[in-house]
Amino acid sequence: MNRYPVWKYVILAVALVVGALFALPNFFGESPAVQVSSAKTLIKVDASTLAQVESVLKSSGIAADLVTLDGTSIKVRVGSTDDQLKAKDAIQKALVPDAANPGYVVALNLLSRSPAWLTALHAAPMYLGLDLRGGVHFMLQVDMQAALTKRAESLAGDVRTILREKNVRHGGITRVGQTIEVRLRDTASVATANAVFQDQFTDLQTVDAPDGTDIKLTASIKPDAARRIQDQALKQNITTLHNRINELGVAEPVIQQQGLDRIVVQLPGVQDTAKAKDILGRTATLEVRMVDESTEARAAESGTGMVPFGAERYLERNGQPVIVKKQVILTGENLTDAQPGFDSQTQEPTVNLNLDAKGTRIFRDVTRENVGKRMAILLFEKGKGEVVTAPVIRTEIGGGRVQISGRMTTMEANDTALLLRAGSLAAPMEIIEETTIGPSLGAENIAKGFNSVTWGFIAVAIFMCVYYALFGIFSSIALAFNLLLLVAVLSMLQATLTLPGMAAMALVLGMAIDANVLINERIREELRNGASAQAAIHTGYDRAWATIFDSNITTLIAGMALLAFGSGPVRGFAVVHCLGIMTSMFSGVFFSRGLVNFWYGRQNRLKSVSIGTVWRPDAGTTLKVE
Repeated sequence: MNRYPVWKYVILAVALVVGALFALPNFFGESPAVQVSSAKTLIKVDASTLAQVESVLKSSGIAADLVTLDGTSIKVRVGSTDDQLKAKDAIQKALVPDAANPGYVVALNLLSRSPAWLTALHAAPMYLGLDLRGGVHFMLQVDMQAALTKRAESLAGDVRTILREKNVRHGGITRVGQTIEVRLRDTASVATANAVFQDQFTDLQTVDAPDGTDIKLTASIKPDAARRIQDQALKQNITTLHNRINELGVAEPVIQQQGLDRIVVQLPGVQDTAKAKDILGRTATLEVRMVDESTEARAAESGTGMVPFGAERYLERNGQPVIVKKQVILTGENLTDAQPGFDSQTQEPTVNLNLDAKGTRIFRDVTRENVGKRMAILLFEKGKGEVVTAPVIRTEIGGGRVQISGRMTTMEANDTALLLRAGSLAAPMEIIEETTIGPSLGAENIAKGFNSVTWGFIAVAIFMCVYYALFGIFSSIALAFNLLLLVAVLSMLQATLTLPGMAAMALVLGMAIDANVLINERIREELRNGASAQAAIHTGYDRAWATIFDSNITTLIAGMALLAFGSGPVRGFAVVHCLGIMTSMFSGVFFSRGLVNFWYGRQNRLKSVSIGTVWRPDAGTTLKVE
């Protein structure tokens, strides 16, 4: 009656082992480390950089516990803060010979002390949030009206170009705020202009009205188009911020949208607020120029000659110098989109660009006159320019769609498209909220949160053991298993633990034990009604399950609502809360029953169970069941 089949015990054992393995890294703490990341969008941190870092450490006599290439950064874990500072100075000296033009960022960091075998199993600790680790918090307000004004300015230039190409005579085109005003002389011109707007500018809506002897046609951005422009501006700003935060060497930054026009940036471990502000406010611009193909330019590229008059020298991604003309053909303002793709004929990775009307006309004329020549796309950051790519013009390119191909991998195509698409902010931002949390305060918060969970668990376990005897011990073991499983799941998901998350853990302990209270009381009720011990255990678990399921589902619905509509700390609380409910249902019912079945299920003639004192109010007596 109360025996689990072997496969159920196997599932419980696997859950216990996996939970212990993935929760274990959280108990090793953190050790000093140095993180190396790219300071420029065109510089990659790869295996060659890793070999260089290892060589520098070896030559400097610094024994590193671990040197790994983790994504786009290199992390060096050392044993003490003294070795951390020595490693940073040595790596900084080797990788950044020119402090005025750094190619890499060498930052101090903290890494988990987890042994290599745990890391090999991809078992990693949870990330600590800003309130537990310390760092800086910014709330950024995006100027959405500026984004719309910028779009209207771009459309005004496109309108001027298209009306000229369609031979529509007008008395002038001006931009007033976020509207475009076109002065026309007769109704025929108004009808023609309206047809052009409907065909070429689907994002604009027009209204005409008399204005003296002329007719004024006013074009404004449609509400749905305005919302789309604002949403795109916000997403581009978030993408750009992600690129820039890499320079700070932050292991797990939080950059997310809040509301319709705000961005929250949290940088755990960063204490230099001025540096963070500099990175967040940095601007980047794109320029398209022609490559100088003259003999003097070729000599300058090889280092045997001077850069010709009217040209400048920049470096390509692979370090190859390129001599480009100073004349700027196009800027990033003329670029509306950039996406990676593949050539339909050669299947080579490509970057597909979309230009506005002005950019389309200029690009068509330039490519028609320079077939067979190279065109350079440059990215400027902090006044320094680098060549993103310098393709050869194969044929005249019209229609506003440009394809860049040749000598690119799929990853390089994705990176190039990202740089071209999000090299600069789509709309200006200002910091409206700023908070700095010191590491000592974070450590104090960790200690307080850990103590609250620990003492809460101990108090609940003592009560259960006193009140329910052996069944209370089973319940306490199941509660510990629930906590272990919750920490393991959060670690598997690489969730960020915050103070509200630790509060949710403490709350989950109280809610999880409720299932065992219902089960134990149900078993007591069956014993009071005269059922045998085995039958009471069986009936108690079966009949309590429906109540436990209903109560947890209703609580889970409330948690899902918090997760769906909450933000910031509320979402952190909701994530732990919802996961804790699911793990408590598994541990409180199935795991605890596995313990009870293992202990009592083998006894065929079980006469009593240790579940504390059973009161019989009808008889006015008590029966202590041992």
